[in-house]
Amino acid sequence: MTDPYSEISEIVNNQNNWRKQCINLIASENATSPAVDKLLVSDFAHRYAEGLPGHRYYQGTKYVDDIEIYTSKLMAKLFNAKFAEVRILSGTQANMAAYASICKPGDTVASASIPCGAHVSHTRWGAAGFMNLKWRSLPFSVDSFNIDIEKASEQLKEEKPKLLILGASLFPFPHPVKELAPVVHDYGGKVLYDGAHVLGLIAAGFFQQPLKEGADLMTASTHKTFFGPQGGLIVTNDDDLFKKVQNNVFPSLVCNHHIHRLPALAMAAAEIEKFGKQYAQDVISNAQSLAKAMADAGFDVVKTSRGFTESHQVVVHVEKLGGGKNVAELCEEANIILNKNFLPTDKISPAVMDNPGGIRIGTQEMTRYGMGKKEMKQIAQLLKRLVIDKEPADKVKTEIIALRANFQKVGYC
Repeated sequence: MTDPYSEISEIVNNQNNWRKQCINLIASENATSPAVDKLLVSDFAHRYAEGLPGHRYYQGTKYVDDIEIYTSKLMAKLFNAKFAEVRILSGTQANMAAYASICKPGDTVASASIPCGAHVSHTRWGAAGFMNLKWRSLPFSVDSFNIDIEKASEQLKEEKPKLLILGASLFPFPHPVKELAPVVHDYGGKVLYDGAHVLGLIAAGFFQQPLKEGADLMTASTHKTFFGPQGGLIVTNDDDLFKKVQNNVFPSLVCNHHIHRLPALAMAAAEIEKFGKQYAQDVISNAQSLAKAMADAGFDVVKTSRGFTESHQVVVHVEKLGGGKNVAELCEEANIILNKNFLPTDKISPAVMDNPGGIRIGTQEMTRYGMGKKEMKQIAQLLKRLVIDKEPADKVKTEIIALRANFQKVGYC
């Protein structure tokens, strides 16, 4: 007779041990601190708390109210916002709550396209389409690797979408919030900024400040450059809009909001408040160092007049190296974890859907484990040997495991 606990534990241990031997460059992941991990497991995990503090539909929630109020105030403070909605469970759900607070079915929303960086939830293939919103793609400049401000302004004035969605999933450079927000506001539209990828950088005062620049609200997930537990966030300074958001979060999208997340999220926010500035500087510096080292090694790294990147992300063309899928799978064989990614130059076809032209790299997790510019140069050389020089994956893997062995402790906490 099998022992379920042993079998399950073996899978968990396999994951834990393997990832400690990997260099993780997935741009949408991070590692939590021991304090956050400890606070994630508590009696809160077993409890329900529908509604808002002081107005619950269940009894037994007095300490739930305490932690929810504490977490909301701390998150609002980090982003210089009046209001923070922390009950939402993911970035996509946060976007859905925001859409419902501004739009009705049939309204038009505009964002970048997926090859140009948009998250799927911004488009007709994701949450926007699911909610029966009409989606329009914004003009994009390959040269600046950003939304084309002049052409987008003209399109917005002509089409007058109810909601402009800025922020992205492929996101090396700040989006033109301050340039496009006045255009949208002039005809009565709203601006949503999806800060999921760069939330930790924004909290530390880097990259850009969307609310200050004109966004009406910001949505995000809390586990990328913001090193908290998985979850969602909405912040705004608009009283009326926030009331609509709250009403759409509950009861429309969330009943119980997984309360055990909140102490862990509050702890991560406290760590960002204390250590975030240095962390953000190091993340961006590492991304720029890795990008330059990869370019020097022969990779076709995206570069504009502003440089390689101003975020945690490095974007690389790999069409001539087998395509994004093949490069990502090869890297995984050697314990480097990154992902294939569409690029603005990809011409969408069934083949490209499976094997797009790019890879996306993020430095946020390895930075948190203590890697710096020296290690970024080493990683670039390991990638060169693996992808360009075609050295056997097993040979490179041995060196990757040895390198990672020196970086096992989470920092900035």
